[in-house]
This record gives sequence, structure tokens and C-alpha cells, in this order.
Amino acid sequence: MDIIKVPRIELERRMGRFLVEMDAAHSGWTLCAITGATGLFYLTGTICDGVLLIPRANDATLWVRRSFERSIMESEFADIRQMSSFRTVSEAMETIPDTLYLDTAHATLEWYSMLSKYLPFKEVLSCDRALMNARAVKSEYELQRMIRAGGEIQRLLSQELATLVYDGITEAVLGANLLALFIKHGHHGISRFNMRNSAELLGHVAFGDGSLYPGVFNGASGIAGLYPAAPALGRHDRELRPGDLMFVDVCFGIEGYHVDKTLVFSYLLEQPEAVSAAHRHCLELETKAAEMLVPGAKPAEIYGEILSMVLPEYKDGFMGAPGRTVPFLGHSIGLSVDESPVLAMGFDSPLVENMTFAVEPKIGITGIGMVGSENTYLVTNSGGASLTGEPLDIIVIR
Repeated sequence: MDIIKVPRIELERRMGRFLVEMDAAHSGWTLCAITGATGLFYLTGTICDGVLLIPRANDATLWVRRSFERSIMESEFADIRQMSSFRTVSEAMETIPDTLYLDTAHATLEWYSMLSKYLPFKEVLSCDRALMNARAVKSEYELQRMIRAGGEIQRLLSQELATLVYDGITEAVLGANLLALFIKHGHHGISRFNMRNSAELLGHVAFGDGSLYPGVFNGASGIAGLYPAAPALGRHDRELRPGDLMFVDVCFGIEGYHVDKTLVFSYLLEQPEAVSAAHRHCLELETKAAEMLVPGAKPAEIYGEILSMVLPEYKDGFMGAPGRTVPFLGHSIGLSVDESPVLAMGFDSPLVENMTFAVEPKIGITGIGMVGSENTYLVTNSGGASLTGEPLDIIVIR
């Protein structure tokens, strides 16, 4: 089979970005370790059971337990070595520094206990922020994949999703059929999140007020899912009925890189004007937020400006079910769906050209469901350029 490899020059540029961010955030650091899947892929082009050790004074080494052969096949990274355990790593190190910088969002205590058995660091600090900052600005290589993903999700949702819908279809079956359609057209099959204990196959496909079900992660919408043990795809027992609102908030990814898009449909019947008006208000808010996605703008200020524009009658349900909303407007996106920075209070570092954001103003309406829109935008000097198409009104499927 042909293996699509991240070019070595791309990996070297990514490592360079990460080292710049480490120097800026942690003066005097000497050693960093990366073990999370997204971090490993970003810096080496492969995902493995192992650890990437990055000394400040020397070149980095990817130590692989399983599978060394796979990593060699997949990766253009310069130095890949096999290890049987962390003893192998310790024997190759001349000195062990006092402090280790680690991607603490992904390294478990169990993993660290195995590492520290042979590498007894005195202190462990986080390098997560430096890694996220490095990943926030996308290269041309990364953008090519996101642009392709954006074109596919726009076409499949706006043109082909309706062909999957029929009277009585369940949330679970529609979700499964949509996932199969996505995979047929190049989707990499999962939606990867940074948040702990969070995994998605597709996103949220919900009928009626099912989109107001409490979610398992920090988002505006939610779904009951297949079972409490598997909150994914949708319910087996919720059938589509005439007049139902269909809320579709899903991701599409190519070669690891995600885009995020939301469309709202109505089955057979037009929605009441009050519902359509709330949806149109979300479209207006998204358009305004996109215009503000320029270099130098601050995420917190964008969020504050859009929040001030929300009409009084929608305040309680803005970004969630009434009484259960979330305090953000959108999020960076790339190798993970939920990257940083976030369009929310507290994020005051200015935007940089070629950052990517999913902007998702939504309103929850009791007894009806979630309305609103979401598209993925590229930060440019003339405002956000959509990778996933324009905000659309509620689409009636007849």
C-alpha cells in the first residue's frame, strides 16, 4: 500500500516552531517529552507506543516500543530508535536533568511511573501550552488538507445528506450512514479531541429536542447516543417524524486534519417563524464574528462583541440549552477538534494569520432543539475565509 508521509521538511519546520515556543515560555528548559497521539503525529508524522525526547542542546529522538517497524514505514523523522522499556532510553542518556517538560494533558500517572522508574526526574512541568501554540498557526501543508476536508463536508452535507433521509429513520442509523458516506469520500474515520475521556465517531446528529440532551463534553449541543456507555452517533429508538428539526454538527478530517460544520434541517415541513428567526440571528452573529477574524484581533474581544449583539430574547439559550449554556463562541481546530486559542474570555493573545477557527453561534429552544450554524474559518488580513462554505438557513428536506 502507498503510505502518505508527512515530508521531512514539514516535520523540521514544526519542530522549529515548537522549540521557539518552548524558549519563549520556559527559559532554561533542557528536556521535553511528548507521548500524546496528536503531539507525536505533529512532530514525527507517526503515532506509536513510545516517547519523543527533545533535548534543548541536541536533536530529538523518537523511542518506539510498538510498533518500531510501523514507525519506520510511516515516518520521515530523522532519528527513530527501538526500545524494550524505558531502561533502554535511560541507558542512552548521558545525564538526566532535574526537570522534565511533559505533555501533561496526555501522559497518565501510570505512564509516568514507568518512565520515572528509570529516569528519576525531580520535577515535572507542562509543555502543553507551547505545543498548542506551535500547532495553532497552520502551515501550507496543513491548510491543504483542511481545505480539502472543508470542500468535502460542504458538498456532502448540503447535497447528499438529504438522500440518506427517509420517514422513520433513527438517529443511530442516519449517523452511521452519514459516517459511512464520509469515509467513502476520504474522511479519516474519527474526530479526535484533546479533552480527557472524550472521543467521537462523527459528531452530533439529533432529531427534535434531542440536541438539547446534556453533552459529555463542553459544547453547546449534546446527544443521548447509542447507550450511556457509548454516547455516539444517536439513539436507536428516536425516529424521524414530519416537522422534526434535524441538527447535524459533525467533523470531517483528512490525514489527521479536521474541519467542523453545523447545518440544521427540517423534515418535510417548514419550521415556525420563531424558530427560523432564532436561526437567522445565529447566521448574522457568525458572519460578524468571521469578519473579526483578522491578525491582531483578540479572541476575548471577539467573544465579548458577539455576546453583546445577542438579542435579549435569546440570551438564556445562547450556546446551549436554556439554563445550561457554555461560555464560548468557537475554538481553534486542526489535528484536534478542540484546539487553542478559544473565542472566549481570558484568551487575550492576538490572532495570527493562518490560524483556523470553528465559529459556532447556536441557540437552544426548549421543546424544539438547537438551531444555529458553524463553519471553519482561516484567519486572513481581510477577515475569516470559510473553508466549509457559507452559513445557511434551515434546509427543508421533502
